Amino acid sequence: QLQLVESGGGLVQPGGSLRLSCAASGFTLDRYPIGWFRQAPGKEREGVSCISSSGGSTNYADSMKGRFTISRDNAKNTVYLQMNSLKPEDTAIYYCAARGAGWANCLWASLYEYWGQGTQVTVSS
Repeated sequence: QLQLVESGGGLVQPGGSLRLSCAASGFTLDRYPIGWFRQAPGKEREGVSCISSSGGSTNYADSMKGRFTISRDNAKNTVYLQMNSLKPEDTAIYYCAARGAGWANCLWASLYEYWGQGTQVTVSS
């Protein structure tokens, strides 16, 4: 059974950092582009960042550029999201997802087939 598990969320003060991890079980991640998404209460799910299967290409939503870094370690079957300079508006549940093929429009949640259960990130003083 294909499964993605996020971890690393928590409570952090504004300006702080967190690193989220997305670990796969039941399949190897190295064939799959991976996206990170988030959903805040009362808001739609939005794309945060995505990375190609090889890790050679990445993309970020405008509000995350310069603050977030996506990376992957295919040997560890894990994708990471380093989040720096966190703001209260970054508070949300963060999800990772895998798509079977393709790279275009990689921040579109509807193109992803496999999803984790999410990890809560709260930025507050």
